[in-house]
Amino acid sequence: MNIQVADEHPSSGVDADLIRTWAEATLLAERYPSTTEVAVTLLPDAAMAIWHQDVLGESGPTDVLSFPVETLRPGQIPLIDERGPPLLIGDVVIAPDYVRQQAREMKVDPDDELALMITHGILHLLGYDHEKDDEAAQMEDRERQILASLGRSRR
Repeated sequence: MNIQVADEHPSSGVDADLIRTWAEATLLAERYPSTTEVAVTLLPDAAMAIWHQDVLGESGPTDVLSFPVETLRPGQIPLIDERGPPLLIGDVVIAPDYVRQQAREMKVDPDDELALMITHGILHLLGYDHEKDDEAAQMEDRERQILASLGRSRR
């Protein structure tokens, strides 16, 4: 797995190796090949607010945004040639300060919440969604399973 972490936040305090571990665990749990690539970018709240407005038309920062490169479906791994180019699935953008504030408000462990955002964002890249109740239940169940395998919990 090739998980690129770009910390564009001057003082995020986030361990890039942990992000890679959580991202890789999500991809492995979904049985994606070792040639899979994903990028994770950490942004300050102000920068995330701009993305949030531009992408979703909503004001203020948000916890995570996902930008898929491929149109994927949950549980359906695309056929790729292991000798060919890597499978680039997309980008996940996270606002760590916003995630920490969210964790405080919900009285959950900040690392659990950050691991959830990594997992949640990558599952979106893999085609999971939560617009409908049944989709949300499927996505949340998958998040719980993956986080439990990492010794983390989902709120």
